[in-house]
Amino acid sequence: MTLLLRQYRFQMGTLGLLLVLWATFLVLSPATFGSLRIYTSFMTSIPFPAILALALTFLIVSGEMDMSFPAIMAFSGYLFAIVFTATGSSLAALAAALLGGSMAGLVNGLLIVRLGVPSIIATIGTQFFWYGLTTVLADGIAISLIDVRSTWLHDLLVGRLFGWLPMQAIWCLMLTVFAWLMLQRHTFGDNVRFIGDDINTAKMMGIPTDRTRILLFTLMGLTSALVGVMVCLEMANWWPTQGEGYLLLVFASIFIGGTSVFGGTGTLFGTLIGAIVIGMIESGIIAVGLSGFWTRMVYGLIIVVSVSIYAFLMKTHRR
Repeated sequence: MTLLLRQYRFQMGTLGLLLVLWATFLVLSPATFGSLRIYTSFMTSIPFPAILALALTFLIVSGEMDMSFPAIMAFSGYLFAIVFTATGSSLAALAAALLGGSMAGLVNGLLIVRLGVPSIIATIGTQFFWYGLTTVLADGIAISLIDVRSTWLHDLLVGRLFGWLPMQAIWCLMLTVFAWLMLQRHTFGDNVRFIGDDINTAKMMGIPTDRTRILLFTLMGLTSALVGVMVCLEMANWWPTQGEGYLLLVFASIFIGGTSVFGGTGTLFGTLIGAIVIGMIESGIIAVGLSGFWTRMVYGLIIVVSVSIYAFLMKTHRR
């Protein structure tokens, strides 16, 4: 039992934090957190950053970073919007968005793996590029997608099961289970951890490090496109700055969940719980009467504290 608790201490710590936050907000604002409406709202909004965080967890475990996914969301959402507006086909629009996101992720992978550009530098650059390209193509004008609410794709991805349960919450749970199986019970997950722990050793073991890293960036682009489409469907609208604001939420979710910024180890369960914690904080801060301006400070503090705690524990363990 002690060994089990030690093995999952970060996940248990994150879950404990979630319960403490929920109890605190319930006491301070019982009218808000005692109502079912707030939890339906959580199930509507939290899955978007959570799904992004699941994909990014793989990259961080491999020792890489991706700062461009918010811009890929905007670019892919734009492709979805213009194709749907031109053809009226949600399937064609979805295919265009997923293809565009995958290609953007592939570009990141090639820059980093083939040319050797550090991932944080390469993806900061591509973030500006995709946002700039999208804004130029759209001329800075939002696109209304009211008609998309009558399509099968809307019902499938963001509809309301039983008339109240958001489908994005169902998709988030299914993707979490699938991602966990890939990371913990599949050779692909072992390869990712080996690469993040020591890429040179991984190469000597015969692990296809280059192919795996390129695939991870491509999958991140694909996931960003999927979430971009889901946001378009939920809001029935696309706007040029779509994706802004997700960067901080996603990184905070990952690091508070116990994934090491140094690579090699990570937990998808912790990432999911971390996303719920982050999603709850903003609503809780406003519900207890504080200004929404507090949220960014709290998110930044969470990232710094989480990374610092993990660095301290790793240093202590090495000693």
